Amino acid sequence: MTAAPRPARGVRNNDSEAEQHRLGLESGCLGLFHWRMTSFWTSKRIRLRGIEPGDGAAFMRLTEDEERSGDVLHPPRSAESYRVRANELAAAKSDGDCFRLAIEAVDTGEVVGAVGSHYADPNAGRFEYGVTIGADHRREGYAAEAVVLLLRYMFAERRYHKCEAKVFAYNEGSLALQRRLGFVEEGRLRDHVFLAGRYHDLVILGMLADEFTRRHPVSEL
Repeated sequence: MTAAPRPARGVRNNDSEAEQHRLGLESGCLGLFHWRMTSFWTSKRIRLRGIEPGDGAAFMRLTEDEERSGDVLHPPRSAESYRVRANELAAAKSDGDCFRLAIEAVDTGEVVGAVGSHYADPNAGRFEYGVTIGADHRREGYAAEAVVLLLRYMFAERRYHKCEAKVFAYNEGSLALQRRLGFVEEGRLRDHVFLAGRYHDLVILGMLADEFTRRHPVSEL
């Protein structure tokens, strides 16, 4: 027979499991975990942060870049409408696991894009994500680092099992990004979206939590 393990320092034999967990968190044995959490939202090139009231102009530029790329098409909006929207997002209460974050370049502090999770279903263990990068900052690795940070949070901290991404079939750059990250094409909805005068296929891609963990170890960032 193996000897029963000795209780950790500060933990009595009759402590409840919850109390032991609390004491463990307060002890130094999880110091490394606490250190990691201080920089969880920062990688080599970018930092993810909440939307601030002054981000309206940056989001206006991002929307204009998306329209020029053919990803969206909306009637023109005023700069004031973006300012008001940024104020609303900055003051909005948390919507569970659905949120949007600004992508800020570490070296300049400039907002270079946005990333967020949506359609999160904790019962099914599934969520979707979206990312956009300003035209002047594409192909610099910002998108990949932002997505890895977001997915690491959703998989490791929120315990989701699967992430899905939906991409227009003509957007070869975005499809290439998904595949580099480890997403697998799971299907294609034919003529599913009408944009700029024609129908387009929509590609459905997915990645499981264990696939993400193998492909993107913590040491990567």
